[in-house]
Amino acid sequence: MSEGPVAASVDNPFVIGLVSISDRAASGAYEDKGLPALLEWFGMALASPWRAEQRLIPDESSHIEQTLIELADQAGCHLIVTTGGTGPALRDVTPEATRAVGEREMPGFGEEMRRISRHFVPTAILSRQTAVIRGHSLIINLPGQPKAIRETLEGLRHADGKLEVEGIFAAVPYCIDLIGGPYVETRPDICRAFRPKSAPKPAQT
Repeated sequence: MSEGPVAASVDNPFVIGLVSISDRAASGAYEDKGLPALLEWFGMALASPWRAEQRLIPDESSHIEQTLIELADQAGCHLIVTTGGTGPALRDVTPEATRAVGEREMPGFGEEMRRISRHFVPTAILSRQTAVIRGHSLIINLPGQPKAIRETLEGLRHADGKLEVEGIFAAVPYCIDLIGGPYVETRPDICRAFRPKSAPKPAQT
C-alpha cells in the first residue's frame, strides 16, 4: 500500500536545477540575467523548503545535454528549468538537447508558454520551448528575458493584480507529485498550485 506523498522539508528539500544557456554570458562578455531572475521568482513563489543547483553554460548541444543529465541523474533535481536558446537562430539548440535527454515529452508546457507570451509579442510563435520528463525530473525550457520568465511562470495579471491567465508553474507541483518528487507548496499570492481534489496529500507530522 502506498504511503502517499512526502512533503518537502529541510531534510528533503525541493531541488531545482537552474540552467542559463548563453554563449556571451558563459564567456563573461555579457552579464547573465537568467539565473538571478529565476532565483528571485522561486524565492517569492515557493513556501516549501528548496535549494538550487545553478549552471551557466554556452549554447552547445553536447554541453546542454551533459548538464541536464548531470542535474537529473546525479544532483537529484526534481525540477530543471533552462533559460535561453529556444528561438529559431542557428545557435539556438536548447529544445533539441532537451528532447535528446528526455524519456517522455510534455508538449502542453510549450504550448501554454507560447500562448502566454503571445499576449505581449507576436514573435512568441517563434519560440520552440518544450518540456520533458527524465526519470524523476521534470525539465522545462523557459524564455530568456527576466520579464518573460516571470510572466510565463506566474501568469498574466490585470492592473489591480487580479490573475487573468494562470502561469505554467500552477501545474508543476502536481506533476512533481506524479513523477515521485516531494509535495511542494506555493505562496498563493504569487502562484496558486493546482491539484485535483482527489490528489493525495502528505501525512501530517
